[in-house]
Amino acid sequence: MNFKIKNIKIRQPKFWLLLLCLGMLNSCYSFTGSSLTDEKTIQINEFPNNAPLVNPTLSQQFSTDIQNRFLQRTTLKGTKENPDILVEGEITDYSITPTTIGSNTVTNQNTGGVTQQSQNKLTITVKVHYENKLHPDFSFDRTYSDEAVFNSNLSQSEIESSQVKIATDRIINKIFNDIVANW
Repeated sequence: MNFKIKNIKIRQPKFWLLLLCLGMLNSCYSFTGSSLTDEKTIQINEFPNNAPLVNPTLSQQFSTDIQNRFLQRTTLKGTKENPDILVEGEITDYSITPTTIGSNTVTNQNTGGVTQQSQNKLTITVKVHYENKLHPDFSFDRTYSDEAVFNSNLSQSEIESSQVKIATDRIINKIFNDIVANW
């Protein structure tokens, strides 16, 4: 198939007006979505684990993960002296509690009986202090919590390697969005 375009006149005023409008819209709106405009530096202190039940690796892992999130996904530079942004806090809860019996069933081949698998819930809560020295009205103190539900047959090491990561990633996403997107 051959297509021919006939009668295209670039000199038409409508074409130039449309091009001008598109150029103005492009310069007016940014798709980055970041509310951090003037801020250049960030300090993220270690989040100590002050929960009644202590996961020995949680504090270090959470602190490293939140630092990496900000340093990799923003143009902010890490500093220890006079930062534009300060993020600090503590882990206040780490708990594993049983939930109701799940709907997953397993048929036992030997007895012909049906066994329902129970589930547990891991809950992590983090208290965060965010201080924006350039825009103090954006600063806040908030508590973030998330959970991961898993089969009760997981070992403690499996919980700490997979379920803790799920819950902390969600908490870090919430913190990051509240600070960077300012929604």
